[in-house]
Amino acid sequence: MPAPAATTPAAPAEAAAENGSMTRLQKLAAFLVMLGPDNAAAILRQFPPREVEAISREMARFTLITREQQQALLRELAPVILSAATAMPAGLELTRATLEKALGSFKASDILGRIAPSRPIPAAMQDITDMDPRNIANLIRDEHTQTIAFVISHLPPEKAAQVLNLLRPEQRDQVIERLATLAPTPVEVTEKVAEVINAKLGVKQTRALTQTGGITTAADILNAMDKNVSRSLLTSLEERNPDLCQAIRKKMFTFEDLRRLDNQAIQRILREIEMRDLVLALKKASEPLTQLLLSNISRRAAETVREEMAFLGHVKLRDIEAAQFRIIDVVRKLEAEGEIDLDAALAPEDAVV
Repeated sequence: MPAPAATTPAAPAEAAAENGSMTRLQKLAAFLVMLGPDNAAAILRQFPPREVEAISREMARFTLITREQQQALLRELAPVILSAATAMPAGLELTRATLEKALGSFKASDILGRIAPSRPIPAAMQDITDMDPRNIANLIRDEHTQTIAFVISHLPPEKAAQVLNLLRPEQRDQVIERLATLAPTPVEVTEKVAEVINAKLGVKQTRALTQTGGITTAADILNAMDKNVSRSLLTSLEERNPDLCQAIRKKMFTFEDLRRLDNQAIQRILREIEMRDLVLALKKASEPLTQLLLSNISRRAAETVREEMAFLGHVKLRDIEAAQFRIIDVVRKLEAEGEIDLDAALAPEDAVV
């Protein structure tokens, strides 16, 4: 009687990937598989022949790496990659160039805005930051558009919005576009800007500046502006640069904008947020949004949320807004990971609510 056919076991690397117990060598091999042949070859050239053979052996054992495994691996490796990128000369610039080639300039700026090390307000800008908005507007209104955008990028969103409102309408259009596309500025350029500003302020010492603009900054400022002015600026920008306008709209996503997402996206978001944040956030939400969110959880859970909202009593507005911002952070994280799609929700005519 013939022996029963043996079941082919899963490859060791794949089995390890499935149960989350990959070795460091297997993680490196999986990462190289994800990068593709050209990028993997460029990296493998940096290793000694013996290590190349070991890595290649593990790469050959992978026949499938699921989306979930890829995301888990990238989350684990992201801090290491960022550390390496920021520790080497021009590391962030190399990272920017790589991301722009892979994802386009707007998506690259969005990612870099989240992962790049945060910097304090430069000393040369502190005097301006402390000034009254009208004085700031008078100080910069006759400067080049790029210079105006540079200065405004260092202001808190509320003050930046006030300064923008004091500029001429045609200036506002150009400044928002420049602000959203600001790139790292060479030292000699920032020193020149510092000289101009300091001369007007009567400050003799020149200090180099750092640029803090980008899509997120532009979105924060537009959110802080009068809604009619904000809508007008976005309409004007869309005519000149629709891709940039859409990128800004996505960053302007507010808590009430959750109403424009489908039930599948809502359910995905609800799985990621804390119940306490949901209860707090709904204290100042519209009834249609409240009904939408509660209809996507179980009846018992919805009743619990309603009860806790009633028991909360008086809540400080800043606590409610903080909870809403935490939920929006989850939305942006899921969008960046490809779990939900905001593009369909943010149609141009609905951009500002």
